[in-house]
Amino acid sequence: MWFVFALLSAVFAALTSILAKIGIDGVNSNLATAIRTVVVVVMAWGMVFLTHTQGGISEISKKSWVFLILSGLATGASWLCYYRALQIGDASKVVPIDKLSVVITLALAFIFLHEEFKPKSLIGCILIGVGTLIMVL
Repeated sequence: MWFVFALLSAVFAALTSILAKIGIDGVNSNLATAIRTVVVVVMAWGMVFLTHTQGGISEISKKSWVFLILSGLATGASWLCYYRALQIGDASKVVPIDKLSVVITLALAFIFLHEEFKPKSLIGCILIGVGTLIMVL
């Protein structure tokens, strides 16, 4: 089931890029990010209440709060940079560079989460890196 959700995530991320590129025409990228963020917040809290999981807030540990907040700050920084890049660059070049996050995530998961880094992961990272260079140059 995780694969279905991951695939849907990729489809929605692709739609996000195209819809954002069209939507930010003539709009300040920071303002566009703020509007997008409000929509995401409303949608996320809507899902929390729809699934009746709001009671779990009191059960979140301090450690989880810290890392969820840090993750939120990283997301915000990513979105601000992404929208600015989309506004001044071509989506066909911005998106592949943004997807280098896959390579960076694999490296960070190996370093900080001690996840296994197999030879096929290294080959995949190299291919993503080379593919990104080919697309943007």
